[in-house]
Amino acid sequence: MSDGVNGGTSGGTSGGTSARTSGMEPERVPVDVAVGVLFDGDTSEARFLLTSRPADKVYAGFWEFPGGKLEAGETVEQALRRELQEELGITIVAAHPWQVELMDYPHALVRLHFCKVFAWTGAFEMREQQQMAWQALPVAVAPVLPGTLPVLRWLAAERAHAGPTHGPLD
Repeated sequence: MSDGVNGGTSGGTSGGTSARTSGMEPERVPVDVAVGVLFDGDTSEARFLLTSRPADKVYAGFWEFPGGKLEAGETVEQALRRELQEELGITIVAAHPWQVELMDYPHALVRLHFCKVFAWTGAFEMREQQQMAWQALPVAVAPVLPGTLPVLRWLAAERAHAGPTHGPLD
C-alpha cells in the first residue's frame, strides 16, 4: 500500500500512532490512501490477504494490506481498483467502505480508508515482486506494519477472537 512518499506505506520501523495535534507542530496535510482488505470468502472464517513491501521500497519486507495513494479527483474505490490492478493484477468487483484511520508517522500523516473486498476477477500477479499470504488471526507473517494493526483489532472484534492478533512487529 503506497502512501505517496517514496512509495512507502503507512508505518515503519519507528512505528506510527493515531494522529494527535499538539499545537506546537506545524499542521500537516493528510495523505489519503485506499486500502483493500481482501477476503477469500464471505464467512467469519474467511482468510484475508496481506502482501509484503517490495525489496526496493521503504519498509521492505513489512506486511500490509494492499492499496495506495488516491490521485487527484479519484474516489477511494477508484483508487483501490487502480492500485490493486497495478500491484496485484486483479480487478475488484466492488469495494465496501469499512473504517477510516488517521495515522501519524515520521514521514507522513496518512488517512487510511479501509475497504472490504470479497470478489475480484483475474489471477494474482505480484507485479512489484512482493509476496502475498492468506492469513487468519493471529497472523503468521512478520513484521507487520503499524498501520495494519488497527485492522487486525477490528477483525478480532468482529470475529470474537480472543488472544493476540499478530506476533512481534520486527
